[in-house]
Amino acid sequence: MSKIIFLPHEEICPEGAMIEAEPGVSIIDAALDNGIDIEHACEKSCACTTCHVIVREGYDSLNEASEDEEDMLDKAWGLEPESRLSCQALVADEDLVVEIPKYTINMVSEKH
Repeated sequence: MSKIIFLPHEEICPEGAMIEAEPGVSIIDAALDNGIDIEHACEKSCACTTCHVIVREGYDSLNEASEDEEDMLDKAWGLEPESRLSCQALVADEDLVVEIPKYTINMVSEKH
């Protein structure tokens, strides 16, 4: 099992969190299974950017981003070189440190 450390996020996990995940599980599935409610407007189908995360440590251990994911990431708020869609990034054998960006672009969210 790999550890995923989520850095503190004002609304989603104010104190941060450390969870464990099996290799092959997406970052978002691991998060959701552990009560970290990352937004996922397209239901994890790589059709939006609401689950965008920045992988601060362990980025190179993740599966390679597909062309579709890269195209979607171009639309994400706060894009960085270590950005991934958490619905597409699969955990490997290395521990990860993940930051959930402060903002997300979601034109249909009822929370905004």
